[in-house]
Amino acid sequence: MGLFDLFSGLKTFAHGIHPPYHKDTADKPIRRLPFPAQLVLPLDQHIGKPAIPLVKKGQEVVRGEPIAKADGAFSVPLHAPATGRVRGIELMPTPKGPKSDAIVIDVYEGSTQEVLWKQPREMSELSPAEAIQAIQETGMVGLGGAAFPSHLKLTIPEDKTVDTLVINGCECEPYLTCDHRVMLEHPQALMRGIRYAMRATGTTQAIIGVEDNKMDAVEILRNHLPKGGAIKVEAVETKYPQGSEKMLIKSVLNREVPAGGLPADVGVVVNNVGTLAGLGRLLPEGEGLIERVITVAGPGIVKPGNYLVPLGTPIRHILEQVGYEGSRTEFILGGPMMGPAVSAMDTPITKGTSGLLVLNEPSIEEESHKIWPCIRCARCVKACPMHLNPSILGQMAAKRKYEEMAEDYHLNDCFECGCCSYVCPSNIPLVQYFRIAKAINREQVA
Repeated sequence: MGLFDLFSGLKTFAHGIHPPYHKDTADKPIRRLPFPAQLVLPLDQHIGKPAIPLVKKGQEVVRGEPIAKADGAFSVPLHAPATGRVRGIELMPTPKGPKSDAIVIDVYEGSTQEVLWKQPREMSELSPAEAIQAIQETGMVGLGGAAFPSHLKLTIPEDKTVDTLVINGCECEPYLTCDHRVMLEHPQALMRGIRYAMRATGTTQAIIGVEDNKMDAVEILRNHLPKGGAIKVEAVETKYPQGSEKMLIKSVLNREVPAGGLPADVGVVVNNVGTLAGLGRLLPEGEGLIERVITVAGPGIVKPGNYLVPLGTPIRHILEQVGYEGSRTEFILGGPMMGPAVSAMDTPITKGTSGLLVLNEPSIEEESHKIWPCIRCARCVKACPMHLNPSILGQMAAKRKYEEMAEDYHLNDCFECGCCSYVCPSNIPLVQYFRIAKAINREQVA
């Protein structure tokens, strides 16, 4: 498919699922949260090499000041989200699971929300290479959750040619509405960011894909489109995982990224709306990424909404501000389909955190957690957007045939969206099996 869906008339892709979306915070404007008493800033908030600290214990820092530099091209710097004093560089909990080195800042009480460290620049005077360098200096990464360094995402390999920038405004994960609010409240910053990205990549057109449950965003963005027609907005079917790169490219352009390939193989580069809106604001001001919008939601939250949160803010502080009912000690950072579950209340919000979900549901009977044998119903096959056979992959994982899964059954094409686990009537945790298999294969290669 990837052309028009026969029933909805909207552009879409084959397979996928329709979970309950729970977009109850879509009408909640972005509000700023106060600073916590302490910020925890992991040095590895992005894919690639961790940043290298520029500060030491006891040093004073001001809001916006660089506190860690990039370790080469596959890395990004880190900036102070608030004015305060460095408590130290310590092993702290992270959303990834294992503890990692983090700069801990004791925030000065009553410190200003104004950014005190910036180096404004005239973007129109920069060459594409200089623009890429400026993007790296912001510390920007993919805010949709992947946290891939943005300057690398916008660096086109010499053997590739791209013509189209695709902007992901789908936000197909249940509960999350932070991208929706960014599109509604910051369309001008988004358009600036798109123009910067087009100049850096040499693309001649840009398409913003937005699911049709956000038609207010579609209308506002169309009203802010610059003249000339180089940028346009496409409404696509509301379906998970519509926001995945390969799915969105198929939906809006009807181009198929080959197995094991990248969007650049079909002339495309993809970015998230939050990422480009952030670049549209940060680049001309010469500021670094120090805060982001997250959705705080779930039945355990008293005041659900979309909040502008300083990076490094512990979960505990957010829950104190928005109100939290229940005794559950496990939370999800991001969306419920792909976000990691964490238990430590000191876990901080990082660059890749798009949401904080507290699914404070009634206790579930142990029987519902039982894993039953595969009944070969093929629901997972019909749901998989990558057209894999999760049933066979799951059976091979149980036999620990990990290499064969990758070589013969395209395990590495799985991007762990969770559709197969969601539809499985036998409660088989397929996506967890696949993560383990890929991790073991990576260890063997290393």
